[in-house]
Amino acid sequence: MTALFDEQSLAIVAVLFICTCTYIKMKAPTLLNTREGFRGILWKAARIGERLSPWVGLVCLAAGIGVLLR
Repeated sequence: MTALFDEQSLAIVAVLFICTCTYIKMKAPTLLNTREGFRGILWKAARIGERLSPWVGLVCLAAGIGVLLR
C-alpha cells in the first residue's frame, strides 16, 4: 500500500516534508525566497515548520514511536 492511501503514513510523509523544507530554509534560505509555484509550496511548508516547531517536533517523536511499536 502506498503512503497516500494509509492515513498514518500520509501524516508521517507530511510531517517529514515540513521538517525537510524547514531544514532546507535554515541551510539555504535563498532557495525558498519565491512564494509562487512549487517553491511557494516549499516556502509555506517551511513557514509552518518555523512557527509550529514544538508541535512538529512532538508529532515527529510520536510518529517515530508509532513506527517502532508497529
